[in-house]
Amino acid sequence: MSNSRRDFLKQTLAGAAALGVSVSLPEPLLATGRPRAGKKGIKAKRILMLGLDGICVEGFKQARTPNLDALLAKGALSLDTRVVMPSVTLPNWTSILCGSGPEVHGVVNNSWKIDKHVLPSVKADAEGYYPSVFQILKENVPGVKNAFYWNWYPLANPYNWKHFDDMHFEEGDAYAENYGRALKFMTDNRNVPTVTFLYSVHTDHAGHRYAWMSPEYLASIEEGDRAIGELLAKMKEAGIYDDTHFFFLTDHGGINKGHGGVTTHEMLVPWGVSGPGIRKGLVMSEPNNHLNTASVILRLFGLEQPDCWVGEVPESIFA
Repeated sequence: MSNSRRDFLKQTLAGAAALGVSVSLPEPLLATGRPRAGKKGIKAKRILMLGLDGICVEGFKQARTPNLDALLAKGALSLDTRVVMPSVTLPNWTSILCGSGPEVHGVVNNSWKIDKHVLPSVKADAEGYYPSVFQILKENVPGVKNAFYWNWYPLANPYNWKHFDDMHFEEGDAYAENYGRALKFMTDNRNVPTVTFLYSVHTDHAGHRYAWMSPEYLASIEEGDRAIGELLAKMKEAGIYDDTHFFFLTDHGGINKGHGGVTTHEMLVPWGVSGPGIRKGLVMSEPNNHLNTASVILRLFGLEQPDCWVGEVPESIFA
């Protein structure tokens, strides 16, 4: 039997009432129901996840990002999406790609490895990995191809690599080769469904080195935006732009020269999606957590999510 986070809250309240405990929550949190298997009129062909590490809301607002601005103006943008706790890198990217928080998938810090962890996941495959969006797609979408491009090595540890058709790690803060490989992967596989995760850590490293909201940090975001703009232009030239769904994703914000706490500077981030069937020009008011990303991707492919996932689809993003 399927069970959404809101169903769980309702059951928790019922249990509390039976014990004579008074609990009061805002009415919207008590809504029940699970997202439908698909959205009429939408069938994803190609998904590109554009990931920049450590982007806080104010940094995104203040940096000059004309390419991301233009892309997200054609879709839905949230400027108060919440991240999961702790507000550190590996637990959050795992949550984005696995539709669940650390309390479920078990990745609670940056040192997680398949043979080095404390909290077991609630569900795992034969090799011990929690089900990711890449696994669900491989098992349910005929011919789908997945790619993973990254430049902070631990980032790929929580996923079973057998579900990737192409992977490439670029050392240091370099990412140009990864962007080129992503373009080639998408063009070479233009006739089959593809899901590409394209990530860079250079923005987070600028925050740690110079401080969040420093001129150098803002410059790193602008640098990332230029690289994204060049990639989008090449996708248009190749004829693979219009039928692509794009996600703009980040894992946490920051304050001073760090993150990991619960301030709004660390816990609130920008989040966006655009593409066929997505509402254009929407600034989201619906509450959102970035672990909903994987749920949205499955919805775009017309799939139900695993019962162990807790992500939900923000319905307001659809046209």
